[in-house]
Amino acid sequence: MAKPSQSDVKPSFARLWRQVSFIPMLHSRWLTAAVKAKLSAKITEAERGHRGEVFLIIENQLPIPDAYQLTCRERAIDLFSDYRVWDTEENTGVLVYVNICEQSLDIIADRGISEHVSPTIWRAMCDKAVAGMSNQKYDASLCELIDEIGQLLRQYYYLEHDPAGNELSDSVIFLK
Repeated sequence: MAKPSQSDVKPSFARLWRQVSFIPMLHSRWLTAAVKAKLSAKITEAERGHRGEVFLIIENQLPIPDAYQLTCRERAIDLFSDYRVWDTEENTGVLVYVNICEQSLDIIADRGISEHVSPTIWRAMCDKAVAGMSNQKYDASLCELIDEIGQLLRQYYYLEHDPAGNELSDSVIFLK
């Protein structure tokens, strides 16, 4: 997905203030070691039977120096590149980015899977997961989203005998 042009990005003092005043310990208590393990196992399970890769990054807040200019979507695109989610053999990497402070979730899909799945479907999946998370069902919502992504990848990149050629780590990345 293309990065918004600089003219599309709206600086936001409100976003900057939210990031500066955010207290991680109050908002990310749900992300325990057990929940991280559960989400990592769910990614492994969702990657069976297809050639796609699912990568999950959960971040407390945007980097403060960038928060005035940087949206969560732009941050997700940057992380998609930084973690080389685009660097899969068939361009089937899918990044799920959660920003706890902004209560935001974005999906960045590589060009291979984007040819098959419209942005409207990705957005609907994000909206459904955010709705669940707003009801304090963080891990359940993320697990359901990861399952849905796995089903989409299976639909377009099915493998009868998956050689378990994992190109990206299944471990949840937590950026404090």
